[in-house]
Amino acid sequence: MKVEKNRWLMALSAVGVHICIGSVYAWSVYVKPIQAQMNWNLTDVTIAFSIAIFFLGLSAALMGKFVEKNGPRVSAIIAASLFGLGTMGSGLAIMMESKLLLYFFYGVLGGCGLGIGYISPVSTLVKWFPDKRGMATGLAIMGFGFASAVWGPTIKILIEAVGIAGTFFILGASYFVIMFASALYLEKPQEGYLPKRFEEKVKAGKKKIKEDLAFIGLNEAIKTPRFYGLWIMLFINVTCGIAIIGVASPLLQEVLGMTAIAAAAAVGLMGIFNGAGRLMWASLSDYLTRPIVYVIFFATQAVAFYMLPSITEILVFQIVLYFIMTCYGGGFASIPAYIGDIFGTKELGAIHGYILTAWAAAGLVGPLIISMVKDATGSYSQTLYVFAAFFVVALVVSIAMIFNIKSIQKKKVKHKHH
Repeated sequence: MKVEKNRWLMALSAVGVHICIGSVYAWSVYVKPIQAQMNWNLTDVTIAFSIAIFFLGLSAALMGKFVEKNGPRVSAIIAASLFGLGTMGSGLAIMMESKLLLYFFYGVLGGCGLGIGYISPVSTLVKWFPDKRGMATGLAIMGFGFASAVWGPTIKILIEAVGIAGTFFILGASYFVIMFASALYLEKPQEGYLPKRFEEKVKAGKKKIKEDLAFIGLNEAIKTPRFYGLWIMLFINVTCGIAIIGVASPLLQEVLGMTAIAAAAAVGLMGIFNGAGRLMWASLSDYLTRPIVYVIFFATQAVAFYMLPSITEILVFQIVLYFIMTCYGGGFASIPAYIGDIFGTKELGAIHGYILTAWAAAGLVGPLIISMVKDATGSYSQTLYVFAAFFVVALVVSIAMIFNIKSIQKKKVKHKHH
C-alpha cells in the first residue's frame, strides 16, 4: 500500500509553485532601476514583460498535453528549472548590458517556466478536490495573484542591498528551491479518487457526485462551441482587467484628483483584492455553479465600467474599482473548474493551456485599446465605455453557454432513457 498523500498539502505545494511564478506581476518594480542603470527607455524594459506573458500563453498551450502525459511533478520541476534559470540569466543579461539576453532569459525561458508552472498543479488539484473544485483551484491561483504583494517589496529591498543583477541571482535561486520543493510533493490521485468524508456522505446518500457534462480530450473539446465561449469570456475579462490595472494610477489622478502617492497605495490594494477575489469567487462557484458566477461577473462589470467615469466620490470609486479587481481574479480562478465541469478531467491541463492563450492575447490587446482610445479622445474615462460594451458581449456569451449546457444535459437524459 502506498501512503495516501494529503490533499491540503497538495494544495499548499500548488500555492508554492504559483507564488513564485506570480512574481512576474512585480516586474514594474524593476522598471525604473533598470532604466536608470542601463539608460534604456521604458519600451525597452517593458518588452521583457510582454514577451514573458506571450510565452506564458504559448507554452501553456503547447505543453498542456505534455503536462497531462507526464504528470504534475515532472512538469513542475521543468517549470522550476526554466523559471529559476530565466531569472538568474536575467542577472547575467544585466551584467552584460544586453537587451537581447534579457528578452531571452526573462521573456522566453522565464515565460515558458511561467506557462508550464501555471497549468502543472491546477489540473491535479481539480482531481484531488472533486467536492470543492472551485475552491481548490482558487487557492493556487490566488497565490499567483498575491505574489506581487510578497515579491514587490522584496525586490525593492534587494536592489538597494545587492544591485539589480544580484537581485536576479538571489531570487532566481530562491524561486528554483521553492518551486522544486513544491514540485516533489505533487502527484495525481488514483483513478476515481474521492476524499474519505465525501465518499461516506455519497454512500449514505447525503451527497451526490456531480457528473461532468462530458469526458473528452483536447482534440474533441476544441470542436465544441463551449470551448470558444470560455475563450471569449476569459479574453474579455482579462482584457478589461489588465487595462484597468495598467491605467489605475493615472485614472485615479485624472478622475478623482488623487495624489500620485495615494494612487499608488490604491493600486497596491487592488492587488490584494485581485488575489482575494480568486479564492472568494472560485469558492462561491462551487455553490452557485460556474455558469452563474460568470453571468454575475459580466453583468456587474458592465454596469461598473459604465458608471466609473461619472463617480466623483473617492470612496465609492475605490469600492467599485476593488470589486472589478475581485472579478478579474475570480475569472482566472473559476476557469479550470468550469473546464472540468463541461469537458471532464481527461485532459484538463491541456484544455486549460489552450484557453490561457486568451490571456496572452488579452495582454497584448488590452493596453493597445487603452492607448488608442486615450490618444483619440484625450481621456482615460472614455476607454471605460468601450470596455463596458465589451462586457455586454461577454454577458451574451455567458448566457449562451448556459443554454448550450442545458441542451446537452437534456440530450444526455434522453439518451439514458432510450
